[in-house]
Amino acid sequence: MAPKPEPPEEAPDESWMATFADMVTLLMAFFVMLLNFSKIDIPKFEAVAAGIANEIGMGENSAEQPVEVMKQAVEDIIVEMQADQVVDVQTDEDGSLVIEMAAAAFYKSGSAEFRAQAIPVLQKIGELLNAPRFKAYQIEVAGHTDDDPIRTTKFPSNWELSAGRATSIVRYFISLKMDRRRMKAAGLADTRPKYPNRDKENRRIVMTATAMSLQERAQVFGDAKYGLVKQKMGEEDDKEKKRIKSNSKSTSVLPKKE
Repeated sequence: MAPKPEPPEEAPDESWMATFADMVTLLMAFFVMLLNFSKIDIPKFEAVAAGIANEIGMGENSAEQPVEVMKQAVEDIIVEMQADQVVDVQTDEDGSLVIEMAAAAFYKSGSAEFRAQAIPVLQKIGELLNAPRFKAYQIEVAGHTDDDPIRTTKFPSNWELSAGRATSIVRYFISLKMDRRRMKAAGLADTRPKYPNRDKENRRIVMTATAMSLQERAQVFGDAKYGLVKQKMGEEDDKEKKRIKSNSKSTSVLPKKE
């Protein structure tokens, strides 16, 4: 009886090569793009990196942009502190986080002194912005007023009032151990109205968190690549997040917009 013929060998499964080729092509395009940049736009860099991470299947969490994580964390704080009617959180076209706060809810009238209810909100925002994951962000605080004039010994005009309010937040964040080299303060008076002047909505504080340039990272951290390679938040950062969340149970009800 003739032996049975051996079954033909199955061709190796090479379907993985298509995915691998796509990944290599994306990475090549990414690095070619980097070589064409004379100056890296950090927010765009992070956006492109997140997009590539999604394309090559690195997982949803690893592909999150730091600014989106920061935005969600600030929004959580605002809701927990019942300040959502006087604080607005957005991202702009440059990839920066913009936190707009109604001045009447945070400051006493005609003053740069904080209302008591505002301090817990500012504390939690400051602690969040000072978390290790977000330390590579420059924080600019700008004070705005309407064109209703003020004439006091301390604030001869709206320039002094708007600058005083901005610097009070900067000084407070520095007291929370935030690196002062990350901070900027500006007083814009009534020169950037959001609405027609004489509108109280123009009395506001705008806080902008923008990813530092390579030069700024080198100056502040001694490493131009600081924060570019995204790392998992360490144990200390996780403990800090839990502490902030547990402390936020004591809510601070800010005054509503007038």
